[in-house]
Amino acid sequence: MNPRFVTIHATENFSRGGNARAHAEMLQTGSLKGTHNSLGYIIWHFTVDDHSIYQTQPCNEQGQHADYEGQGNRESIGIEMCENRGNSREATLDRTAKLTALLMKQYGIPLSNVVPHQHWRMIRFDDRRDLGHKTCPHFLVKKGEADPAWRAFLARVDRYRKQL
Repeated sequence: MNPRFVTIHATENFSRGGNARAHAEMLQTGSLKGTHNSLGYIIWHFTVDDHSIYQTQPCNEQGQHADYEGQGNRESIGIEMCENRGNSREATLDRTAKLTALLMKQYGIPLSNVVPHQHWRMIRFDDRRDLGHKTCPHFLVKKGEADPAWRAFLARVDRYRKQL
């Protein structure tokens, strides 16, 4: 894969143990089943919480995190933000913004190609069923990509990008 986008997600896993390490371990064992994609499991590139970042897949390998077999998986680096109990959302957002800025610089990805999961239309691989757009990350895109929270996140990413 030649990354052209960064796709931002939120785990919506609020359990106490649902941190970045736990999600990375689930990905490494193939525990997150994706029965409607060609791999049979779900995988993304980075998982972020308020204390750490885990990379579970090289950025030049296609993930299964955005839109089944579409451009979101074929051309996008997937970053999942953890929401587990006890996790600081603010610290997780900041760590995610820094990581996103670094990836943009490394792969020449413009800010306009940093997108929420909601950006990608989800059409299942096996039955071609169109599931529309997922409201993800739910706390940044309640009203769509133009939501003030999403714009604030992009502004933070851009500030970090300019510091590099």
